[in-house]
Amino acid sequence: MSSETESATAGFLVWRLSMKWRVAVDRAVAPLGLTHAQYALMGSLYGMARSGRQPSQRQLADHTGLEALYVSKLARALEASGLVARTRDPDDPRAMRLSLTEQGHDVTSRAITVVQGLLDQMLEPLGGRKSPRARQFTRELEALLEAPLDPHTETTENAEEQS
Repeated sequence: MSSETESATAGFLVWRLSMKWRVAVDRAVAPLGLTHAQYALMGSLYGMARSGRQPSQRQLADHTGLEALYVSKLARALEASGLVARTRDPDDPRAMRLSLTEQGHDVTSRAITVVQGLLDQMLEPLGGRKSPRARQFTRELEALLEAPLDPHTETTENAEEQS
């Protein structure tokens, strides 16, 4: 651990790791004409399609953690690039269903290979992607993602510290 991060809070370290990851993915997928956010959207579509789903923009926003308006903007840009198809949901005319085009599928497959290489590099200090430590780290990240966060709720401990 570097001297800069020895006394860092977990929140700061999560932020730093997320920024490091975003920048690395941005650089890695740029030669494919993608940004990190576009990759997140397309990679999610790829995975959802493999399990037989064609999500709406709202469902994809919920899945990725991106704002619905941002997903809509990304989807429009990816549609204009020929990578994503947007179709009206026959059961809800307000909703748009998203899917990868053939070209989008090809680009996403290549991007996934590149990003998996980054993931291997990032998890090497934990023994590699398939190591017990990496699997435990993944479970801990899942637990943190499931924890509710409400910025309007102040804990008793925080209130006492500020008094």
